Amino acid sequence: MAEKDRAAENAGKTERPRVTIKFGKGLVGDPFTSKAGKKLVEVKIPNQDANDKSPWASFVVSPDMIHDNQFGKGVWMKLPEDGQTKVSRPVLQGRDENGKNIWKNESRMVSNTELKSMVEAYKEKSRDSVLSDLSTKKTEMTKTETAKTERTAPKRASRPKEAAR
Repeated sequence: MAEKDRAAENAGKTERPRVTIKFGKGLVGDPFTSKAGKKLVEVKIPNQDANDKSPWASFVVSPDMIHDNQFGKGVWMKLPEDGQTKVSRPVLQGRDENGKNIWKNESRMVSNTELKSMVEAYKEKSRDSVLSDLSTKKTEMTKTETAKTERTAPKRASRPKEAAR
């Protein structure tokens, strides 16, 4: 009987579209407990520009929402497509009398689809330079290998001329 009730409840709910966000394990911080007693984990969002040296933005989710990838190198999570997530970034306010930096957290609400594009920005990087560097390294390696084989190849010893008997 209880199974029929659960099936009826699930039939009434429509499955909301979800956004899957994939990222590296290194972006997930240590779990902590909030003031309300919930277990949470902070996820860092790398800067899209490699030259941008400002602190990374972050958001907080339940560790139960983050799952290990099948191959063990990354993690993934699903969020409702129409939902929003609060993203925080430390901003330098100034310096105190002792010369220490004063930081303030700047927070804003971001749609989950925008959050996905922020976290997965690494996928949009151009790989042309990496591929061209790889091809030039390969050609250099083949040139150096052929030069080494020419230098280290054993020379055929010429037979000493036999003295006439």
